[in-house]
Amino acid sequence: MKKMSFLLLIASLILLSACSSNTEKAATTTDSGKKEITVWAWDPNFNIAALKLAKDRYVAKHPDVNVNIVEYAQNDIVQKMNAGLNSGSTKGLPNVVLIEDYRAQNFLQAYPDSFHDMSSSIKASDFADYKIGPTSYNGKQYGVPFDSGVMGLYVRTDYLEQAGYKVADLTNIDWDKFIEIGKAVKQKTGKEMLTQDPNDLGLIRGMIQSAGSWYLKEDGKTPNLAGNAALKEALLTYKSLFDANIVKMNADWSQFLAAFNSGAVASVPTGNWITPSIKAEASQSGKWAVVPFPKLKNVPESVNASSLGGSSWYVLNSDGQDTAADFLKETFGSDQELYQDMLSKIGIVGSLNAASSGKAYDVADPYFGGDKVYKKFAEWTKQVPKVNYGLHTYAIEDIMTVEIQNYLNGKDVDAVLKDAQGQAEAQLK
Repeated sequence: MKKMSFLLLIASLILLSACSSNTEKAATTTDSGKKEITVWAWDPNFNIAALKLAKDRYVAKHPDVNVNIVEYAQNDIVQKMNAGLNSGSTKGLPNVVLIEDYRAQNFLQAYPDSFHDMSSSIKASDFADYKIGPTSYNGKQYGVPFDSGVMGLYVRTDYLEQAGYKVADLTNIDWDKFIEIGKAVKQKTGKEMLTQDPNDLGLIRGMIQSAGSWYLKEDGKTPNLAGNAALKEALLTYKSLFDANIVKMNADWSQFLAAFNSGAVASVPTGNWITPSIKAEASQSGKWAVVPFPKLKNVPESVNASSLGGSSWYVLNSDGQDTAADFLKETFGSDQELYQDMLSKIGIVGSLNAASSGKAYDVADPYFGGDKVYKKFAEWTKQVPKVNYGLHTYAIEDIMTVEIQNYLNGKDVDAVLKDAQGQAEAQLK
């Protein structure tokens, strides 16, 4: 009987082991026996479109792999990721996820064991330098840098001409010159120079990164508001834009798009990802040009290049991680032809250095007067100052949004920064 019991126990253990093995296999294969990975991203016309191109190229070489693409809004991805990782499990989460660069360190530092180290799959030096800070942690490269958020100044050439200016007059300028030209454009054409949502501080972000500065110190945790010369100059400049009466207010994304598609504003200083939206208004073809992002006048470190937005790909430590890592390695991590396709078909400027040239970048765009605008963006990408976005970009902007409104309503700029610093230190302990 003892021998029989022992044999039954062994048989049971073997059966359990087999079941466990089948469960692991089911997590990484389909019913047809193919390996399967799931990728989460947002924006069907940009990131999802890029994923579909990457999937087609990868599956052509690896027919044994199925890439399942799932679209969620960015906020939904953040919520689902936090909920899942807080539970201590990757169950229900994807193999690959797109994370905005401003949010990356929050995930990497809060869940250091949940992401796959990509250091042996890609070389950080193969990508734009400013993208490495957000995507690495403790000397390891976790993210595969994706799109460049490099900024440009889109300008209406017809409005400029009516005010007596040419594109060259706006090339490599500072914000004081921008305001001077904006006043003339407003006087001659009745058009505001730009549009702004007072609850969106993207322009402030662009201004301070152009000087190699951020809301946080180099440790990515300590608030750097009071005494931040670049931030103070950015606020002074921001108020000068409003005081000059050259800003058209908007309340949301649709109003932002409508401001330039309707012809109500003469310029759009923002990330290159706006190009498809500008070109959506066919009647304005030939009336636009793109020049470098303005720099801060009184900050010597400021350059005519900055970034706004941008995101990168990450692999989770879960079943299928090796296949997921290989997918990123062979596509967004190295495939120069993929980046050519993404540019020509979608308008995506990537951050892979080796893909910053080629036939797609040499195409003259008639919408922009025959200029090779993507070639410009690729060059500016290399000039963007590297900063540490750290952990608290949006938390600090919640504080800054209120204080900036106080500033625009008359509060002293130093008092604004001092109070914001105090609030940030109290809230972000």
